Amino acid sequence: MTFAAMTAKRIGKCRICRGPYVKRSMTHIACSVPCSQEAARLKREKEAAKQAKSERQADKVRKEKLKTRKDFKAPAQVAANAYVRERDADLPCISCGKPAGTSEALTGGGWDAGHYRSVGSSEHLRYDLRNIHKQCKRCNSSAKGLAGNHVEFRKGLVIRKGAEFVEGVENDNRPRHHSIEWLKRFTAIMRAKLRRMKARRS
Repeated sequence: MTFAAMTAKRIGKCRICRGPYVKRSMTHIACSVPCSQEAARLKREKEAAKQAKSERQADKVRKEKLKTRKDFKAPAQVAANAYVRERDADLPCISCGKPAGTSEALTGGGWDAGHYRSVGSSEHLRYDLRNIHKQCKRCNSSAKGLAGNHVEFRKGLVIRKGAEFVEGVENDNRPRHHSIEWLKRFTAIMRAKLRRMKARRS
């Protein structure tokens, strides 16, 4: 092999300026001292960013391990409520019959996801979707509304689902243990269902 051929095989493209240069070794990646310095700086920045990302991930894992079951309950309820509001988007208020799309007299705007059997008295049904239905804020609010409007809630539920369904919810007193893993899985399922439902509507 001639010298010209050997030299041609060692021609590389500078990582920084992209110009051609003769490579002296496999680790020779830049054509000049300034380009080598710039390549070293970029390498340090890349390694620092990688280290920072690794530390953030480790910190996230540590914080996750410190969380208690209580920390996972609220996100699970938020996810369930969001799903129910989307599920019932075209339906009226379960209690007063206020039509979907109505904005008048909806204190704070929008809709709530109300529990037929309240969370306070029936914690075990907190995440049971049979027990949660779209409700206007006036009916659901305890402060300035009808505190659940439960009598009308039941009437609306019987009309919508039937007496047998309602009695099934009323008589369901089986204890539930919502573990951390259960809450995390439930939250993920509700969020996934919500995304799919919204995608179908769009």
